[in-house]
Amino acid sequence: MQKRNALTVGMVTLVTFVAFEAVAVTAAMPTVAQALDGLALYGFAFGGPFATGIVATVAAGTWCDRRGPARPILAGVVLFCLGLLGAGLATGIWTLIAGRLVQGFGGGLITVALYVVVGRAYPASAHPRVFSALSAAWVLPAVVGPAIAGLIVEHLGWRWVFLLIAIATLPVAAVIGPHVRPIGGTAGTPGTPGARAGARIPWAAGVAAGVLLLHWGGQHGGLALVAGGLLLVAVCGPRLVPSGTFGARRGLPSVILVRGLAGAAFMQADVFIPLLLTRERGLTPSLAGLTLTAGALLWSAGSWIQARQGQRFSPAARLRTGLSAIALGVLSAVALVAPAVPVAAVVAGWCVAGFGMGLASPTASTLVLQLSRADEQGVNSSALSVADSLLTTVVLAVGGAVFAALVAAGPVAYVAAFLIALLPAVAGALLAGRVAPGSTATAVGPDPRELSLSRAE
Repeated sequence: MQKRNALTVGMVTLVTFVAFEAVAVTAAMPTVAQALDGLALYGFAFGGPFATGIVATVAAGTWCDRRGPARPILAGVVLFCLGLLGAGLATGIWTLIAGRLVQGFGGGLITVALYVVVGRAYPASAHPRVFSALSAAWVLPAVVGPAIAGLIVEHLGWRWVFLLIAIATLPVAAVIGPHVRPIGGTAGTPGTPGARAGARIPWAAGVAAGVLLLHWGGQHGGLALVAGGLLLVAVCGPRLVPSGTFGARRGLPSVILVRGLAGAAFMQADVFIPLLLTRERGLTPSLAGLTLTAGALLWSAGSWIQARQGQRFSPAARLRTGLSAIALGVLSAVALVAPAVPVAAVVAGWCVAGFGMGLASPTASTLVLQLSRADEQGVNSSALSVADSLLTTVVLAVGGAVFAALVAAGPVAYVAAFLIALLPAVAGALLAGRVAPGSTATAVGPDPRELSLSRAE
């Protein structure tokens, strides 16, 4: 038990640093782009690591299933830190982007490897609480990250936003390493799912190219590029997820689809709410950001409740409730377009949406492990991350293009952007009942993860 607690603390610390990087770098990037004369490549600096992260999640799934999660975690931390160091020492925008690409790949390895650690080092009964802890690790960075990043930029310089995170993150690998090293993988024979998954990497590269086209085209109004990106994602994306995912086949495919729909709906609205509050309601950026902070805090609360009280309800009920809560939050944003609606309405609504994500995200993560064989946990965990990234990217690209086309029409542009967020939320709520497989097998005897951990201890 003591070793499990130490492992949990190490994983939460690692996720906290990864989350702080995402929040802090986002806050610092306007200054970075201006300093390096790279405003024209601003979107690429975000889309690049997003794309390499997709390739990494696919590679990590294969690697973890065949060899265990220890090496992917170590490699992920090293690449994550090297990328940050490269970005922090960059002398030009392309050097910075190169560092961001490496950092994104490392982050993708870390994400999938941690899912596999949870699946193999903890009994099934502990999965909801561990995922709740990992989800809560995003809260503190979301609350204080932008302010800390601003202070670092003002008093130390933007380079230290990257450098300090790298310096703080690297030692975490030394803490986690001894606890994950005993966790093995499958033999990796030609018939295992992990071995077959290696063939997916070229398809992942195709998806990454599509994601870059979507980001670039969406920022620069290139509808042809957006269309090309969508085509690449549509052709290559289904190869990276279980068969039937985008057709909502019952069981694991629907779990992965519903989780992706939840993330896409939440992020699409999350992007446009601050814009609406600052441009149309006259709030300062800091006050507008408090809405997102409130949502992050309630996300943590929802995750905590589903881990401790939510198990009394079926996973389908928790997912349906979570997606419905996100839909209500999006509707509050739609209502805010009307001048008579007070800002407090969207603050309350986004708290409801954050609570819904707290219910849905850990529930889906737990279900993926429950519905996966031991030699498929890495592959299926990577599929969960890939589907989340794909659906979020597609919705953001489409939403951004529609908003740009309608922005001259005033409030209509915001209504369209929020309705695009509403569609996946409603679809996910309607499909939540399909996450239960048609038939389930009951394991006989003790949990093998308990036995292996006991021997390790």
